[in-house]
Amino acid sequence: MTSFDDRERAFEAKFARDEEMAFRVTARRNRLVGTWAAGLMKLTPAETDAYAKAVVQADFEEAGDEDVVRKLTGDLVSAGVEVDDARIRTALSDASVEARRQLMGLE
Repeated sequence: MTSFDDRERAFEAKFARDEEMAFRVTARRNRLVGTWAAGLMKLTPAETDAYAKAVVQADFEEAGDEDVVRKLTGDLVSAGVEVDDARIRTALSDASVEARRQLMGLE
C-alpha cells in the first residue's frame, strides 16, 4: 500500500504546484495588462505601478476574467481611450503568454 500512498501524495503535490503556477501566471498577466492599459492612459510611473496592482486586485472580485475586463474597459473609456472588448481580450491573451514565458524563465 505504500507505493499507492506515495503516488497519491505525488499527484496531490503536482496538483498544488500546478494551481500555484496558474495563480502566479494570472497575477503576472494582470500586472502586465495593467501596465499596458496605464501606458494607453499615459499614467506616470508611480501611477502605473499603483494601477497595475489595482488590476491584480480586481481579479479577486469574481471567478474568471470578466472582472478584469470590466475594470480595464471602464478605466480606459473614462480616460478617453477608444478601446473595445476584443482589444482588451487580445491584450489579456498576449499578456498571459508573456507572463507564462517570464515565470518559466524564473524556474
